[in-house]
Amino acid sequence: MNKVDLKIDHRGVARINLNNPEKHNAFDDAIILRLDAAFKAVSANPDVRAVVLGSNGKHFSAGADLEWMKRMADYSYEDNLADARALATMLLSLKQIPQPTIARVQGAAYGGAVGLVSCCDIAVASTQASFALSEVKLGLVPATISPYVIDAIGARQAQRYFVTAERFKAQRGFDIGLVHEVVENQDLDSTIDQLLEHILANGPRAVQIGKELINTVSDRKLDQSLIDHTCEVIAHIRVSTEGQEGLNAFLKKRNPQWQRD
Repeated sequence: MNKVDLKIDHRGVARINLNNPEKHNAFDDAIILRLDAAFKAVSANPDVRAVVLGSNGKHFSAGADLEWMKRMADYSYEDNLADARALATMLLSLKQIPQPTIARVQGAAYGGAVGLVSCCDIAVASTQASFALSEVKLGLVPATISPYVIDAIGARQAQRYFVTAERFKAQRGFDIGLVHEVVENQDLDSTIDQLLEHILANGPRAVQIGKELINTVSDRKLDQSLIDHTCEVIAHIRVSTEGQEGLNAFLKKRNPQWQRD
C-alpha cells in the first residue's frame, strides 16, 4: 500500500494524502521521505496551481509512529541527528512549495502533525479535530517543528502548549491562529473547494508572487530597501505577460486567460 498518495486533477489541484489509516496516519522515516518527494514534485510542476494536504481515515495524523519511536530509542546521537534532519527537510519542502497550500484536518493532529498544519498557508479543521504538542509527555521537545508552529501561533501561545502538552479542540486552534476555518466534518471538502475556487480565479503567477511577498515582508525591517523591493515587485508584475493579460481583461470586461478553461 502506498502510504502517501499524490493526485493532480485537470484544474491543477494537487492532493497529497497520508494513507496509513490503520495507524491513524502516524508517520515514520519512510513516510517522511515520501512526503518530501511529493512536496518537491508539486513544487517543480508548473501545471500545479494549488495543493491540498490531507489524510485518509478518521484522523489527520497521530504524529510519530510507535514502531519508529521504538527504533529511535536505540539510535545514537548521529542517527538521531540524521533522522531529525530528514524531518526538518520535509517540513521545509512543504513550507517552500510556491503554490498555495491548504491543510485539511480531521480527527487527531498531534506532535509533528501540528508542524504539517503550521507549514500550510491555509488550514481548515473539522469541529471534531483536536491538536496537541505532546512531545514533553515523552521527555522530548517539538524542536524541528518549532519555527513553523511559533510562526503560526506566536511565542506567547507556544509558551503554554509546548510545556503543558495539553490537548485542545479546533475552536481553540482557531482562536490562537493555528487554523483559519472550523467547520462541521461534512463541510470540510465543500469549504476547501470554495477556497480553491477563489485561488483558481486569480493569476497563477500573481498568487505565487503574493505568497513570496508575505515571506519577504514579514521577515524584514521597514526601511527604504524594503520599500524599493515592493515597488520593484509591482512594477515587474505589471509589465509581465500575466499582469498585462489581467489588466486588459479587467478593462475590456472579459475573463482573463486563466479563467477560460
